[in-house]
Amino acid sequence: MAGCGGSDRQLGTVGFVEGFLGGVAADEPQAALIGRDVLSAGGNAADAVVAMYFASAVTLPSAASLGGGGVCLGFDRSSGEVAALEFLARSPAESGGDRPVAVPGNVRGFFAFHARFGRLRWSQLLAPAENLARFGAPVSRALAHDLGAVRAALEAEPSVRRMFGVPVERRLVGEGDLLRQVELAAVVSRIRAEGGGAFYIGSIARQLVDGANAAGGRLSMDDLRRYAPEWRPTSRIPWGNRVVHFAPSPPAGGAVAAAMWAHLHDRRGYAGADPAARLGAVAEAGLAARTTTGIGRANGADWLENPSAATFVAVDREGSAAVCAVTLNSLFGTGRAVPELGIMLAAAPGPGGRGATALGPMLVVNENVREFFFAGAAAGGAAAPSALIQVAADTLIAGERLSQALAASRVLGGPMPGVVHAEPGAAVAARSIVAAAGRRLASVPELGRVNAVACPDGLPPRPESCAAGHDPRGRGLATMAD
Repeated sequence: MAGCGGSDRQLGTVGFVEGFLGGVAADEPQAALIGRDVLSAGGNAADAVVAMYFASAVTLPSAASLGGGGVCLGFDRSSGEVAALEFLARSPAESGGDRPVAVPGNVRGFFAFHARFGRLRWSQLLAPAENLARFGAPVSRALAHDLGAVRAALEAEPSVRRMFGVPVERRLVGEGDLLRQVELAAVVSRIRAEGGGAFYIGSIARQLVDGANAAGGRLSMDDLRRYAPEWRPTSRIPWGNRVVHFAPSPPAGGAVAAAMWAHLHDRRGYAGADPAARLGAVAEAGLAARTTTGIGRANGADWLENPSAATFVAVDREGSAAVCAVTLNSLFGTGRAVPELGIMLAAAPGPGGRGATALGPMLVVNENVREFFFAGAAAGGAAAPSALIQVAADTLIAGERLSQALAASRVLGGPMPGVVHAEPGAAVAARSIVAAAGRRLASVPELGRVNAVACPDGLPPRPESCAAGHDPRGRGLATMAD
């Protein structure tokens, strides 16, 4: 491997790669550090996102539990292949119960993604997650925040108290507490040794079905056995000598993001516009995208879809990339668990924002010379596609540093007809432009959380142009290591 000479370490050992490693970003810091270690050990981008996901299933089960589902985009520089994999947590054959559950997709999804794009052994990538669960990991600020958001509801559920409780103090764990999940460690161990199918047949599947039904859902062994991820072509938008790839529908977030990008990259003057004008352009792009796609239109307070999701981005030294987004379709899914397995149950897709509608990762490459430029994904419900496109446009079109683009105040047009939502820092700058367009401005505290890696001058030829970033609105971590 180029750049690995001089190391006496073996492939698969941290430190195998010397010099530039690539970059990672994730919503939970411990997961991001594990992704960095995978790149250091000679793993590729797909290996890194697989390891980050399973680590997050331990450290951020509010959004990334094994019970959920998601979508990934992968770019293999050696072959030039770009592909999308959909593995959403879907409705079971029989609906019903007081807490309808979804059929989990994450385990089979990431197993399929690794089989197509991965390099290191599957078992090696899951070992860090197993160790975190078995020996314990400190509760991160990200998980503590999510627990605090729905603490009263979770404390009322015995199954959740069994997983996240501090028995002596009769409370849920908080930031810095050591959280051991021995039951989850046993499940990850089986998946690590036997592959993704071990989750969908046999004793684990039987326990999952029994636990889901006892928790108010309707799930069958057939639902699990028949579950299959779906490989799909990406939605492609040519942009000069590059191609911008989005996840195809479903979920719908990719369609909204693609429509926004098509509107913005055709708009003359975005690169040289002042920040207020760019905010106005993003708002109009959002309104146009929702009109074009017919997705996500709502009235009243229901415009805000449930913001629960976790995202992972990785780019390796060779220029291959992977970006994924997962969800339980609601924060902590149904709010109930199968404690015998250490798994939160995903909510069945439904009204009130329950679902994966807003998931829509993005990838930008030059297919002719196989160079990587950008990968990103966002959480935040209806705001996620707009937040992602604003960051991408400011970075790739306006030429801002990724850190500046992530920190910039945001606007959102589309979910409520005639209304543009703005973060406090954007409200003043956008007010005159929004008013001139005949829109009403509404202030909201936060719009989306984006993780991204950008190489504006292309990777591999210009690694010095690369940066990895996590959203300051979140509590994650990004690292571009060398």
